[in-house]
Amino acid sequence: MAGRRGAWYVPCLASLETIQELCRKENLTCKSLGITNRNLKSYEVEYLCDYKVEEGTEYFLVKWKGWPESSNTWVALKNLKCPLLLQYFHSDKNEYLSQLKRGKAVILKNHIKALNPVVAQYVVKKAKQRIALQRWKEELNRKKNHKGMILVENTVDLEGPPLDFYYINEYKPAPGINVMNGITTGCECSDCPAEKCCPEEAGFFLAYNKQKQLKIQPGLPIYECNSYCRCGPECPNRIVQKGTPYSLCIFRTNNGRGWGVKTLQKIKTKRFVMEYVGEVITSEEAERRGQLYDNQGNTYLFDLDYDSDEYTVDAARYGNVSHFVNHSCDPNLQVFNVFIDNLDLRLPRIALFSTRTIKAGEELTFDYQMKGSLDVTSDSDAVSPTRKRIRTVCKCGAMCCRGNIFLFRSSLRRKNLLHILVSLQSVVRDFQGNVVSLL
Repeated sequence: MAGRRGAWYVPCLASLETIQELCRKENLTCKSLGITNRNLKSYEVEYLCDYKVEEGTEYFLVKWKGWPESSNTWVALKNLKCPLLLQYFHSDKNEYLSQLKRGKAVILKNHIKALNPVVAQYVVKKAKQRIALQRWKEELNRKKNHKGMILVENTVDLEGPPLDFYYINEYKPAPGINVMNGITTGCECSDCPAEKCCPEEAGFFLAYNKQKQLKIQPGLPIYECNSYCRCGPECPNRIVQKGTPYSLCIFRTNNGRGWGVKTLQKIKTKRFVMEYVGEVITSEEAERRGQLYDNQGNTYLFDLDYDSDEYTVDAARYGNVSHFVNHSCDPNLQVFNVFIDNLDLRLPRIALFSTRTIKAGEELTFDYQMKGSLDVTSDSDAVSPTRKRIRTVCKCGAMCCRGNIFLFRSSLRRKNLLHILVSLQSVVRDFQGNVVSLL
């Protein structure tokens, strides 16, 4: 940026609007910000702040985009060309008044000289929230690498975007942890699945049918084709790696559960919905963070204990849409271990699949305590004896609600039963081979 005073610097973390305001105040131009000599003094309505009537004429107090609030001015209604912003203003005003009147909306009449300052403050807060949520939605959609869109919605309160959350698409390993090792070869199939496709090489069955639906039971791992495989991107054994195929909405719940996630499309049963990602940290670091999270009354820790207890996924600060998925005692999502470009059993990827048909507009949930049909973990061994469990009231609203949930780490523990299932699969394959030999 250049101006009459030469070089000029602003904090790199400042918002676009803040930098624009500074530019205009200092008469600076910046092509990348869209501020040129031609439009340096131009005005665009950002939102409406207040309302009054003088001598029979209606006026609105206007906040100009890219200008500080000290530049707000009163503009006659007949001169405003922003129907959507006028709609927002009246909607927010009536919403606040209806709350005061217990559901009875009160509409100001023309003879009222000015809007109550308390109402005006609420309208401004809603306008700022709407802008912040829109900016957050745009940021999420810029960063995501999957097909589905991400929407953001809050019709409940004035809560804005989380201040300390960063969207990522894959694991973010802590220093010293390698999440991309253990794979050097792939299958030679030209049309998967062949006899020696990736799942077979790992000693398991193919996880999907021809309709791309999951066909294995909870507790069994999923082995997808990897970057070394001969097959192409349309291979039926490449599902999780393609990312979320559905458009989802992060929304504010109305019963005190904070943010939640709902689907905007119908999801059929046994379909891949999303992946749970975050920072990959050691179990020792997870213990330290877990104590802090428990005291705060929430946790985003997910133990990767499919084979050992060395690593944990922490989605508190870094994560994707799954960060906002709530708990339910009757969930519509189930967790599965997935191996693609990393065959290290200590570092599976975590995928969430639908357990039934989910209607458009329905909230997505999974069981934080994961008492699945093949989970042999009991209440007594689900948490380390040295870790104090924090009990919190469950608000899932399910008919089978357990009443309380314990804030310890979610777990992928399936080891005892998994070994039995692997043995059974081996027996079945040997039996099938013997039958073929006899024929």
